[in-house]
Amino acid sequence: MSQDQAIEQLCSALCSLETPDEAHALLGDLCTKREIAELAQRLQVAVMLREGRSYLEVSRATGASSTTVSRVSKCLNGEVGGYRLVLDRL
Repeated sequence: MSQDQAIEQLCSALCSLETPDEAHALLGDLCTKREIAELAQRLQVAVMLREGRSYLEVSRATGASSTTVSRVSKCLNGEVGGYRLVLDRL
């Protein structure tokens, strides 16, 4: 299986989840606690940036580095739109 096929399979697996508990179970199997915490932190950064908070305020509130805040901001405002899609649904 190619890496692209493996990523497609992962995306399909994520789409098959029906509840937060199922998502938590899969994340717990796929990621370390630290990795899950980092993903959650990035999502919180996106939420706060979308609310119009400053980079400094977001960094202080979440503990995220300025590099992480900047990276999330670029994604939040970028072409792909994953953060925007999810935040609209939350």
